[in-house]
Amino acid sequence: MGHFRMTRILVVTALKSELNAERACDGVDVIYGGVGKINTAIATTASILAARPELVVNYGTCGKITDNLRGLLEISHVVQRDMMAMPLAPRGVTPLCDDERMLTSGHGTAVCGTGDSFVTSTDPWLTENRIDVVDMELFAMAHVCKRYDVPWRAFKFITDDADDFAHEHWTANVSHGEDLFWDVLNEQIIGRT
Repeated sequence: MGHFRMTRILVVTALKSELNAERACDGVDVIYGGVGKINTAIATTASILAARPELVVNYGTCGKITDNLRGLLEISHVVQRDMMAMPLAPRGVTPLCDDERMLTSGHGTAVCGTGDSFVTSTDPWLTENRIDVVDMELFAMAHVCKRYDVPWRAFKFITDDADDFAHEHWTANVSHGEDLFWDVLNEQIIGRT
């Protein structure tokens, strides 16, 4: 009988209130990176170096910019919405750096804009750049994965409309996407039912 090697998956999420690590099956490790790009970059880097995962999956909550979106989305592309170093570079581009402006997972259809701010008002740049949802961690995680040549995927649960009521709606809905995420991870990525 041959040796079966279970795919090792690292799930990166910001907060324990978003995801219960005890629900992870064998071969899946969950880390809580904290809120924001710096915390996420540090946690993702340390975990990739320690665990050497075959895949990194981000799960988190988000605010929606595109009106007709609901529920759990898989993210295809991510940009930095708060890199604003004009005139050295256009918004979303790190100046004096050859890194890509948009990172691609190769899966999903939604575009996420990551920034170290909680979006509570209209930002025309988001609409002009076809950003569907906003978060505070994904670009940092995807950037680290690109640097270490580790594939990544991301799933975001819409908790709010990125408006004046975003904080109240996020607080009320932060835990509602967990079951959907575990179902997708187990059925589509791991292949368990």
